[in-house]
Amino acid sequence: MPEINLLENYPKSKRNLDERQERKTPEVQRIARQFGKEFFDGDRLYGYGGYQYHPRFWQPVVPVFQNHYGLTQESRILDVGCAKGFMLHDFLQLIPGIKVRGIDISEYAIENAVADMKPFVQVADAKKLPFADQSFDLVISINTIHNLPFEECKQALREIGRVTRQDAFITIDAFRTPQEKRLMDMWNLTAKTYMSVDDWISLFKVVGYKGDYYWFIP
Repeated sequence: MPEINLLENYPKSKRNLDERQERKTPEVQRIARQFGKEFFDGDRLYGYGGYQYHPRFWQPVVPVFQNHYGLTQESRILDVGCAKGFMLHDFLQLIPGIKVRGIDISEYAIENAVADMKPFVQVADAKKLPFADQSFDLVISINTIHNLPFEECKQALREIGRVTRQDAFITIDAFRTPQEKRLMDMWNLTAKTYMSVDDWISLFKVVGYKGDYYWFIP
Protein backbone atom coordinates (compact mmCIF):
# COMPACT_ATOMS: atom_id res chain seq x y z
CA MET A 1 0.00 0.00 0.00
CA PRO A 2 2.58 2.59 -1.07
CA GLU A 3 2.23 6.33 -1.37
CA ILE A 4 3.23 7.08 -4.95
CA ASN A 5 2.64 10.06 -7.24
CA LEU A 6 1.58 8.62 -10.58
CA LEU A 7 0.24 12.04 -11.64
CA GLU A 8 3.61 13.75 -11.66
CA ASN A 9 3.29 14.46 -15.40
CA TYR A 10 -0.18 15.99 -15.15
CA PRO A 11 0.06 19.72 -16.01
CA LYS A 12 0.03 21.97 -12.97
CA SER A 13 -2.49 24.78 -12.92
CA LYS A 14 -2.28 28.04 -11.01
CA ARG A 15 -4.85 28.36 -8.24
CA ASN A 16 -6.07 31.66 -6.87
CA LEU A 17 -6.96 30.55 -3.36
CA ASP A 18 -7.91 34.01 -2.14
CA GLU A 19 -10.40 34.46 -4.96
CA ARG A 20 -11.84 30.98 -4.41
CA GLN A 21 -12.34 31.65 -0.71
CA GLU A 22 -13.93 35.05 -1.33
CA ARG A 23 -16.43 33.75 -3.89
CA LYS A 24 -17.21 30.39 -2.29
CA THR A 25 -20.53 30.36 -0.46
CA PRO A 26 -22.78 27.51 0.77
CA GLU A 27 -24.99 28.11 -2.28
CA VAL A 28 -22.02 27.90 -4.64
CA GLN A 29 -20.95 24.64 -2.99
CA ARG A 30 -24.47 23.27 -3.21
CA ILE A 31 -24.55 23.91 -6.96
CA ALA A 32 -21.05 22.52 -7.48
CA ARG A 33 -21.93 19.33 -5.60
CA GLN A 34 -24.69 18.56 -8.06
CA PHE A 35 -21.90 17.79 -10.58
CA GLY A 36 -24.04 19.02 -13.44
CA LYS A 37 -23.50 21.43 -16.32
CA GLU A 38 -22.55 24.26 -13.96
CA PHE A 39 -19.75 22.20 -12.38
CA PHE A 40 -18.21 21.03 -15.65
CA ASP A 41 -19.04 23.68 -18.22
CA GLY A 42 -20.43 26.64 -16.33
CA ASP A 43 -18.73 29.56 -14.66
CA ARG A 44 -15.35 28.83 -13.05
CA LEU A 45 -17.03 29.77 -9.78
CA TYR A 46 -18.78 26.38 -9.74
CA GLY A 47 -15.96 24.10 -10.87
CA TYR A 48 -13.92 23.56 -14.01
CA GLY A 49 -15.23 26.50 -16.00
CA GLY A 50 -15.22 24.38 -19.16
CA TYR A 51 -14.21 20.71 -19.13
CA GLN A 52 -12.97 19.83 -22.61
CA TYR A 53 -10.65 17.15 -23.93
CA HIS A 54 -7.04 18.08 -24.60
CA PRO A 55 -4.23 15.54 -25.08
CA ARG A 56 -1.80 17.53 -22.94
CA PHE A 57 -3.59 16.47 -19.76
CA TRP A 58 -3.74 12.67 -19.67
CA GLN A 59 -1.46 11.58 -22.52
CA PRO A 60 1.68 12.28 -20.44
CA VAL A 61 0.13 10.45 -17.46
CA VAL A 62 -1.18 7.24 -19.00
CA PRO A 63 2.29 5.81 -19.88
CA VAL A 64 3.25 6.15 -16.22
CA PHE A 65 0.31 3.94 -15.25
CA GLN A 66 1.10 1.52 -18.08
CA ASN A 67 4.68 1.07 -16.94
CA HIS A 68 3.95 0.96 -13.23
CA TYR A 69 1.18 -1.63 -13.45
CA GLY A 70 2.41 -3.52 -16.52
CA LEU A 71 -0.79 -2.86 -18.45
CA THR A 72 -1.39 -4.62 -21.78
CA GLN A 73 -4.24 -5.00 -24.25
CA GLU A 74 -5.44 -7.87 -22.08
CA SER A 75 -5.82 -5.67 -18.99
CA ARG A 76 -9.17 -4.50 -17.62
CA ILE A 77 -9.31 -1.06 -15.96
CA LEU A 78 -12.07 0.88 -14.23
CA ASP A 79 -12.14 4.63 -13.64
CA VAL A 80 -14.34 5.55 -10.66
CA GLY A 81 -15.32 9.17 -11.22
CA CYS A 82 -14.47 9.10 -14.91
CA ALA A 83 -16.31 12.36 -15.75
CA LYS A 84 -16.37 12.61 -19.57
CA GLY A 85 -13.98 9.69 -20.04
CA PHE A 86 -10.89 11.62 -21.10
CA MET A 87 -8.38 9.45 -19.25
CA LEU A 88 -10.00 6.24 -20.49
CA HIS A 89 -9.89 7.61 -24.05
CA ASP A 90 -6.14 8.14 -23.75
CA PHE A 91 -5.64 4.66 -22.27
CA LEU A 92 -7.29 3.19 -25.35
CA GLN A 93 -5.21 5.40 -27.63
CA LEU A 94 -1.97 4.24 -25.99
CA ILE A 95 -2.92 0.58 -25.54
CA PRO A 96 -5.32 -0.45 -28.33
CA GLY A 97 -7.54 -3.28 -27.22
CA ILE A 98 -7.32 -2.60 -23.48
CA LYS A 99 -10.68 -3.11 -21.76
CA VAL A 100 -11.91 0.12 -20.19
CA ARG A 101 -14.95 0.97 -18.10
CA GLY A 102 -15.90 4.11 -16.25
CA ILE A 103 -18.58 5.26 -13.84
CA ASP A 104 -19.60 8.69 -12.64
CA ILE A 105 -22.39 10.03 -10.46
CA SER A 106 -22.94 12.85 -12.97
CA GLU A 107 -25.57 12.23 -15.62
CA TYR A 108 -24.35 15.37 -17.38
CA ALA A 109 -20.78 14.09 -17.61
CA ILE A 110 -21.82 10.69 -18.95
CA GLU A 111 -24.20 12.24 -21.48
CA ASN A 112 -21.38 14.49 -22.68
CA ALA A 113 -18.63 11.88 -22.63
CA VAL A 114 -16.10 11.80 -25.44
CA ALA A 115 -17.78 9.92 -28.30
CA ASP A 116 -15.66 6.77 -28.39
CA MET A 117 -16.09 6.24 -24.64
CA LYS A 118 -19.88 6.38 -24.52
CA PRO A 119 -20.28 2.58 -24.86
CA PHE A 120 -17.95 2.07 -21.89
CA VAL A 121 -19.11 4.64 -19.31
CA GLN A 122 -22.26 4.76 -17.21
CA VAL A 123 -23.95 6.61 -14.39
CA ALA A 124 -23.29 4.79 -11.12
CA ASP A 125 -22.37 5.39 -7.50
CA ALA A 126 -18.87 4.81 -6.14
CA LYS A 127 -20.26 3.31 -2.96
CA LYS A 128 -22.12 0.59 -4.90
CA LEU A 129 -20.14 -0.31 -8.00
CA PRO A 130 -22.20 -2.29 -10.55
CA PHE A 131 -19.53 -4.91 -11.17
CA ALA A 132 -18.75 -8.37 -9.88
CA ASP A 133 -15.95 -9.10 -7.44
CA GLN A 134 -12.45 -8.98 -8.94
CA SER A 135 -13.67 -7.71 -12.32
CA PHE A 136 -10.66 -5.49 -13.01
CA ASP A 137 -6.87 -5.60 -12.99
CA LEU A 138 -6.68 -1.92 -12.04
CA VAL A 139 -9.20 0.46 -10.48
CA ILE A 140 -8.40 4.18 -10.61
CA SER A 141 -10.18 6.98 -8.76
CA ILE A 142 -8.84 10.52 -9.14
CA ASN A 143 -10.15 13.19 -6.76
CA THR A 144 -13.52 11.51 -6.38
CA ILE A 145 -14.23 9.55 -3.21
CA HIS A 146 -13.50 12.52 -0.93
CA ASN A 147 -16.69 14.05 -2.33
CA LEU A 148 -18.66 11.54 -0.25
CA PRO A 149 -19.56 11.86 3.44
CA PHE A 150 -17.23 9.94 5.75
CA GLU A 151 -19.20 6.69 6.06
CA GLU A 152 -19.93 6.60 2.32
CA CYS A 153 -16.28 7.33 1.63
CA LYS A 154 -15.38 4.23 3.64
CA GLN A 155 -17.84 2.17 1.60
CA ALA A 156 -16.39 3.46 -1.67
CA LEU A 157 -12.92 2.36 -0.58
CA ARG A 158 -14.29 -1.09 0.23
CA GLU A 159 -15.98 -1.24 -3.17
CA ILE A 160 -12.75 -0.38 -4.97
CA GLY A 161 -11.06 -3.21 -3.10
CA ARG A 162 -13.89 -5.58 -3.93
CA VAL A 163 -13.93 -5.11 -7.72
CA THR A 164 -10.17 -5.18 -8.31
CA ARG A 165 -8.34 -8.47 -8.55
CA GLN A 166 -4.94 -6.84 -8.33
CA ASP A 167 -4.24 -3.10 -8.22
CA ALA A 168 -5.85 0.21 -7.31
CA PHE A 169 -4.78 3.85 -7.28
CA ILE A 170 -6.60 6.79 -5.71
CA THR A 171 -5.93 10.46 -5.10
CA ILE A 172 -7.76 12.33 -2.36
CA ASP A 173 -7.78 15.72 -0.67
CA ALA A 174 -5.43 15.76 2.33
CA PHE A 175 -3.02 17.87 4.35
CA ARG A 176 0.14 17.35 6.38
CA THR A 177 0.47 20.64 8.26
CA PRO A 178 -1.81 23.34 9.69
CA GLN A 179 -0.80 25.57 6.78
CA GLU A 180 -1.81 22.93 4.23
CA LYS A 181 -5.13 22.50 6.05
CA ARG A 182 -5.74 26.23 5.80
CA LEU A 183 -5.06 26.11 2.06
CA MET A 184 -7.38 23.13 1.68
CA ASP A 185 -10.14 24.94 3.59
CA MET A 186 -9.75 27.87 1.21
CA TRP A 187 -9.73 25.73 -1.94
CA ASN A 188 -12.21 22.96 -1.21
CA LEU A 189 -15.41 23.26 -3.22
CA THR A 190 -16.97 19.78 -3.28
CA ALA A 191 -15.11 17.47 -0.86
CA LYS A 192 -17.10 16.31 2.17
CA THR A 193 -14.29 14.20 3.61
CA TYR A 194 -10.77 15.57 3.76
CA MET A 195 -8.34 14.73 6.52
CA SER A 196 -4.69 14.67 7.46
CA VAL A 197 -2.46 12.21 5.64
CA ASP A 198 -2.09 10.19 8.85
CA ASP A 199 -5.86 9.98 9.31
CA TRP A 200 -6.34 8.76 5.76
CA ILE A 201 -3.72 6.07 6.19
CA SER A 202 -5.42 4.94 9.40
CA LEU A 203 -8.73 4.78 7.55
CA PHE A 204 -7.20 2.66 4.79
CA LYS A 205 -6.24 0.12 7.42
CA VAL A 206 -9.71 0.15 8.98
CA VAL A 207 -11.51 -0.53 5.71
CA GLY A 208 -8.85 -2.86 4.30
CA TYR A 209 -7.84 -0.71 1.36
CA LYS A 210 -4.57 -2.17 0.03
CA GLY A 211 -4.06 -0.15 -3.14
CA ASP A 212 -1.75 2.73 -3.97
CA TYR A 213 -2.57 6.33 -3.12
CA TYR A 214 -1.47 9.93 -3.35
CA TRP A 215 -2.73 13.28 -2.14
CA PHE A 216 -4.20 16.40 -3.62
CA ILE A 217 -2.88 19.37 -1.65
CA PRO A 218 -3.46 22.89 -3.11
